[in-house]
Amino acid sequence: MTRYSVIEGKNPREIVLLRGRGCAWRRCKFCDYHLDASRDEQANLALNRKALSQVMGVFGRLEAINSGSFAELDESTVREIERVCREKGVRDLHIESHWLFRRTLPALRARFSAQGVRLHVKIGVETFDADYRERVLDKGIDAADPAEIAADFDDCCLLFGLAGQTAESMARDIRTGLAYFDRVCVNIMVPNTTSVKPDQAARDAFIHQVYPLYRDEPRVDILLDNTDFGVGELE
Repeated sequence: MTRYSVIEGKNPREIVLLRGRGCAWRRCKFCDYHLDASRDEQANLALNRKALSQVMGVFGRLEAINSGSFAELDESTVREIERVCREKGVRDLHIESHWLFRRTLPALRARFSAQGVRLHVKIGVETFDADYRERVLDKGIDAADPAEIAADFDDCCLLFGLAGQTAESMARDIRTGLAYFDRVCVNIMVPNTTSVKPDQAARDAFIHQVYPLYRDEPRVDILLDNTDFGVGELE
């Protein structure tokens, strides 16, 4: 699996796909990313070191994702990330976290800030329709107010191409994300091992009516395929 790439378009940065202990929530009905996990800390460290060894620091900006939350990485991997940031001059580190770990973020921000690194924490909201998010997707976010969610996070992920979504609802989600977060990352649902399947009508509505509005918006990343950032592809 490809675990290192360079994003040269919007918000240029390097990106690594690391492996951690696994998602603590594991109840999102659409997600099977948690399968990329191991409880073997030494094996994780060896794999993660290989990915991190490719970081060049060309933009001073790194995104580290791990099919779960940053808090689920082994401490040995976190120290390796710190070392790479120091040695390669990385000053902005983008990570992901589930709502469950929001209380851990202030200490984590302080830890990296002490080394001159600013954390940008992304949360997978998927949609700001709280009823749909929890009843259909089971995201485990017990807050309906976007402002309350954004209080602990910098960026958000949205998931489109699902049954019941419309061009209007998807555009509204992006507008809400831009109003409360620094950046928005739009993911389009693709087939996976879960029972949740992409909805062609919703995908077409996004492509034809919403995508043209935000394709060139610098604060919105749009992944029509989940490997568009260059990581996660099978080698």
